[in-house]
Amino acid sequence: MVSRSFDIDAPRWDQSTFLGRLNHFFNVTDWRTVVLPDSRLDEAKALVAQCRAGSVPPGTTEEQLHYAKKLYDSAFHPDTGDRMNLIGRMSFQVPGGMAITGFMLQFYRTVPAVVFWQWVNQSFNALVNYTNRNAASPITPKQIGVAYVTATSTALATAVGLNLYTKKAPPLVARWVPFAAVASANCVNVPMMRQQEILNGIAVTDENGNKLGHSTKAAVKGITQVVVSRITMAAPGMIILPVIMQRMEKYKFMQRITFLHGPIQVMLVGGFLVFMVPAACSLFPQRCSMAVSKLEPELRDSIVSRYGDAVQHVYFNKGL
Repeated sequence: MVSRSFDIDAPRWDQSTFLGRLNHFFNVTDWRTVVLPDSRLDEAKALVAQCRAGSVPPGTTEEQLHYAKKLYDSAFHPDTGDRMNLIGRMSFQVPGGMAITGFMLQFYRTVPAVVFWQWVNQSFNALVNYTNRNAASPITPKQIGVAYVTATSTALATAVGLNLYTKKAPPLVARWVPFAAVASANCVNVPMMRQQEILNGIAVTDENGNKLGHSTKAAVKGITQVVVSRITMAAPGMIILPVIMQRMEKYKFMQRITFLHGPIQVMLVGGFLVFMVPAACSLFPQRCSMAVSKLEPELRDSIVSRYGDAVQHVYFNKGL
């Protein structure tokens, strides 16, 4: 039985703490949700809508509502309510990321292999960044194309340049080249894909969701946090795993199964990502805040003139 005080949009865990956000993102980035059919996701969305309207079907339990909200949050955009494409969802980061990252770490020795897997990775990242953008700031196809080409070029230049530079370096250094390329590309890909927010500002609201205006400073803060999260998400698997493989490959049994090195790395990366995807998403609150005093002078003065000291902070969706 659902109590009258039940609020389906209220966070199930305290979002002001890292552990609370970690529980939340373990829930919504659950890779098992990607295999569910669209019909099941639409049913969950309908149940969430019914709950918001105060007309919960008889016999529905709170656990069923929590599960419906989990599916809704994993598959539908928080700003628009539209179903996100499957590959761009955060719940697809584990299966998608483990395959691409595993093969990037395996095929790092030759330039053609480096170019191909960096291109695949940046194509995947571009789709994820576009899917999880702040939808209140639309982006044109031309801007998407420029962002994609710029980020891919950055990754390829970094990877190929370092690949050639590390030919005489210790083998382990060469294994870290894919991470350097991924980190540098993230610093370009995310801001470029969300350039409209940097140019025109991101919508900011008060604590109750009332729109106050647009802020470029808030956009820069949110995008910076996303870049840090993305690099953190990739770092453990792409830094620690090469050390593990470097040592394992010295054993004779590993030398006899070289054809399995790629699949082994894919599975090990998956082990890292199962934890790191929710952990990286949890580094910063999804509903980001910023002090009014740190906003642009025009917006700050506008808020102060309308609300005085009643509004001390503004809030916005930073994206993922």
